Amino acid sequence: MKRRNSAIKFIGLHAHSVAGSIFDAIGYPQDHMDFAYENGMDALALTDHGNMNGLAYQVLHARKMKEEGKDFKPIFGCEAYFLPSLEEWREEYTRAMEDKKRARAIKKDEQSGTTVEDEGDSKRVQDLLRRRRHLVLLAQNQTGLNNLFKLVSESYKPENYYRYPRLDYALLEKYNEGIIAASACLGGVYAGCYWENREEGDEAVAAAMRESTERMQSIFGDRWYAELQWNNVPEQYALNQHIIQVAKEYDVKLISTADSHYPNQTAWKDRELYMRLGWLGKGRPSWAEEDNDLPVDVEEVGYELYPKNGDEMWDAYKKYTENSENDYDDKLVLESIEETHRIAFDRIEDFLPDNTVRLPSFVVPAGHTATSALVGFAFEGLKQKGVHYNSEYMSRLKHELNVIDDRGFSKYFLTMKAIADVSGTMMLSGPGRGSAAGSLVAYVLGITQIDPIKYGLLFSRFLRSDATDYPDIDYDVSDSLLLKEKLVEMWGEDVVAPISNWNTLQLRSLIKDISKLYEIPFNEVNVVTSVMMREAIPEAKRKHGIRAGVYNPTWEEVMEYSTSLQDFLNKHPQVKAHVEGLVGQVRSCSRHAGGVVVAENLDSHMPLINSGGVRQTPWSEGQNVRHLEPMGFIKFDILGLSTLKMMEGAIEHILRRHHGIEEPTYTDVKKFYDENLHPDRIDIDDAKVYENVFHKGKWAGIFQFTETGAQNFCKRVKPNNLIDISAITSIYRPGPLSAGVHDEFMEAKEHPHRIEYLTDDVREITEETFGFMIFQEQIALIAHTLGKDLSLDEGNLLRKLLTKKGTGKGAKAKEVIHDKFIEGCAEKGIELDSAQNLWDKFEYFSGYGFNKSHAVSYSFLSYQCAWLFTYYPVEWMAAFLDKEPETRKERAINIAKKFGYNIEPLDINKSGVVWEISEDGKTLIQPLTSIKGLGMAAIEQILDHRPFTGAEDLLFREEITYSKLNKKSLDAMARAGALDNLIDDRFTGRKHFWSACVVERPKSMKRFNENVELYRPEGDFTEEEVIQFKTELTGVFPLNLVINNATVEHLQEKFIPPISEFDPELQVCWFIPRKITPKKTKNGKLYWIVETIDSNNESAKIRCWGVKPEKDNIFLNRPYMARLKYDEQWGFSTYAIGKTFKLLG
Repeated sequence: MKRRNSAIKFIGLHAHSVAGSIFDAIGYPQDHMDFAYENGMDALALTDHGNMNGLAYQVLHARKMKEEGKDFKPIFGCEAYFLPSLEEWREEYTRAMEDKKRARAIKKDEQSGTTVEDEGDSKRVQDLLRRRRHLVLLAQNQTGLNNLFKLVSESYKPENYYRYPRLDYALLEKYNEGIIAASACLGGVYAGCYWENREEGDEAVAAAMRESTERMQSIFGDRWYAELQWNNVPEQYALNQHIIQVAKEYDVKLISTADSHYPNQTAWKDRELYMRLGWLGKGRPSWAEEDNDLPVDVEEVGYELYPKNGDEMWDAYKKYTENSENDYDDKLVLESIEETHRIAFDRIEDFLPDNTVRLPSFVVPAGHTATSALVGFAFEGLKQKGVHYNSEYMSRLKHELNVIDDRGFSKYFLTMKAIADVSGTMMLSGPGRGSAAGSLVAYVLGITQIDPIKYGLLFSRFLRSDATDYPDIDYDVSDSLLLKEKLVEMWGEDVVAPISNWNTLQLRSLIKDISKLYEIPFNEVNVVTSVMMREAIPEAKRKHGIRAGVYNPTWEEVMEYSTSLQDFLNKHPQVKAHVEGLVGQVRSCSRHAGGVVVAENLDSHMPLINSGGVRQTPWSEGQNVRHLEPMGFIKFDILGLSTLKMMEGAIEHILRRHHGIEEPTYTDVKKFYDENLHPDRIDIDDAKVYENVFHKGKWAGIFQFTETGAQNFCKRVKPNNLIDISAITSIYRPGPLSAGVHDEFMEAKEHPHRIEYLTDDVREITEETFGFMIFQEQIALIAHTLGKDLSLDEGNLLRKLLTKKGTGKGAKAKEVIHDKFIEGCAEKGIELDSAQNLWDKFEYFSGYGFNKSHAVSYSFLSYQCAWLFTYYPVEWMAAFLDKEPETRKERAINIAKKFGYNIEPLDINKSGVVWEISEDGKTLIQPLTSIKGLGMAAIEQILDHRPFTGAEDLLFREEITYSKLNKKSLDAMARAGALDNLIDDRFTGRKHFWSACVVERPKSMKRFNENVELYRPEGDFTEEEVIQFKTELTGVFPLNLVINNATVEHLQEKFIPPISEFDPELQVCWFIPRKITPKKTKNGKLYWIVETIDSNNESAKIRCWGVKPEKDNIFLNRPYMARLKYDEQWGFSTYAIGKTFKLLG
């Protein structure tokens, strides 16, 4: 596209993008920048609402444009939310919170994770609590940018935030250096004076504007600008006249702005739809109070909000003032347009943000440099490991330290060590995760627990000396949230900040939402969205030459390869147009699973935001977006792993039952772990562990072996060492499985004498995996060993290059390594065909190879679980039951029963906060914490004052605080069955007890006795009520009330699975119907949707076609066996239920 020329100089100093103006603007900053450049502008400011979330996009795209030879200047800014006094606003907030009704509404609003601008709401008189006015702020230089970061960070602090971040005169006075300010739009500072005073007349408006001008000029001086805009909104022209007048009085320069919200002229309708999508299910915004229909054309909207050039600004001025009652001075307006160019190039420096790598200085001990401190800690750690005399360890450590120093990462490792040190005082951490386990430095610093030399793990897989990327250590802990909160508490919220995730509009949900607005029938939409991925994936994989494994096609590929979607979009072209314009736009803000940044004075070096009450980064870092590293911030991944929490629970049980420690502390837990389970201490070759768990298949919460397929494969392989387990978990993934690697591996393991190794070197590297290159490191080692002058770093680079397609730099680098490999093979006497065949194997296995460092680390966790289950089975089982999520609780209980443990129901006198173990070690007691609606305050009252001998003892204890053990708590316990043992002969049943003691909660013994007589006819709960209560309150379906063990065992003997384990070939399964919903087809024919549950506590729906209500009957909460069909689109279905359903028992 040829770049346009504009006779009038102009720069957009007021612009919004989807990165920071969610559901108000569309198009990412780079889209706006590209259009602005092609439209004849040499710069563009980004001023998103209240934040600077788009700044990283600006920076990266500005660098790209420069590389392409495009001279374009990014200007960094923000359209802040302003009010004169935050102190007055806080007083109003405090008053509002004293009103219970208003307080509830405020708390509900504060849960929102994303600030969405309601442009209509800002263009009116607002109550003080909701009040905010727009204020454009632009950074002139690095000092101004740091001050702008500080202002945004301050505005998001809890004391300044309710629905929107706010700043006031006091903050502007403190942090205004290097900042240009302008009065903004119809929701701006001057506009606020207009909206709040126009009923009192022009003089009242002018007086308010004068006051604002004097305050702003006292802060900014000649850096304060009065902003004009051009549209067909009548109030805009009244406001413009007032602004021109006050600017003249105070000698304030005028600027005209485009206030752009979309990246080109044609995107206006997408923006209108996008704004409506943001309010789906949230009521109606003020700007759509009269009509929520999409405008027919842009004239109906009343303004064009794209990055205009100078000529287009002049045209807009002329067009929209043509019929205005107000007269304008053309010269004055022209100057206001051109003034923006002077600001951009005379007053704002041409700079990019300082991206110096920022890490905390407090991790470096006084008197040391980061490198000297790291070296000291590393050699001390090596000495503590007892291997400092070993030359191999010394040599490896020195090499790693040299690479770390050369790459400038010493402070990074010190920061990671500081995190690990804090974690070590609070909770268990994992043996290692990812490639970092290949680092000896990480091992001796206590960041990882796996000896990389002992297990042949490569440092170069983690950190290559010739690479440019930052290190990435993933750190597993039992409670990541607790650790992060502790780090914030210790180091400060301006030092530790969680990383944001920006969720985007995805194709499936977008099609559904757009179709809803256009009132397209749901069934029609659902059919298409259900099949489109299944249709597109095979063709997309074929296009990329992907033979196996998981592939997520792009939205363009889905639209290209799904015939159902193509037909739908051809039928509804309006949906297609909007999908193409909106897919990938920002939907909401969340938090990275474990990522945090750690650096001092974060609030001065990035504009921190608040999402859902948590202070976090404005920029993201992940697979698809890398915005923190280019800005100088390194991500630290602190990830929660429930298996570690399970191990802590098991150890606590062990300490209580076998070591006499009634209340184990974390210090006790850590001591047991270090002495028995730490990779440096545990016997990793204990045959009893392998035989008991991995050979016999005794699975109960064994890490990585919770799915049936992995369990069965492991039983086939029968691992005898850690590498065997690592190979199993590396192979049992979609890619290798679909390529049949698991069967080939089994064949080789069973017949090792048939394996032919090309050379002794290849044998040494691959013998542990029976000739297969299961691990990525094996490719690197073979290439390094056989190639000519081919370094280990190049070997690891090859691993990455082999997975990439194309003819760019990567292809050339791969060709160089290929030639060195072939040449080296030739020198070692390997024939060309054999060498090339080995290279081809590299190519083949590169698609399936797994990171050995990660595989070994996680296999250690699996072995630790197996060790605990072997030597402390009941303690492990109790921890397993305690930590399994509610969705899998019933399955866990069934596993416990399978291994011979009795499950004792809830009992107020026995149940605790975790699953308890009986003295004989044969019974597991369900905890009170499993009852929904029973809080810890109530549980503490129970634990502090039990045992209870009867109803009166529970209801009338003077020392119990009944505001905590209240009626709601008693109700939950009674219906869940926790009070059954308090029911004596006075009561005719559980419902009698519940009515007399809970529903009509007696406050005196007299009333209690009256209730006992009054509700005597109530008797017991029905079986249906018991089932309902148990399911609702504990999340566990009481299977024992519906189907007995003998029936379940008989089904197992006949190999008839529960519905959650449905076998498409067998087609027969069993289940328990819980709910029946009658439906009708388009043709008016009746069918039923039967909601079911099974022994795994998993639900499923069955569509029963051709129902005859006069003949067909299904009993709820009774076990059935049925012949079903399964389809990915419709799920389970059947016809003629009279023939296909069979009632059991």
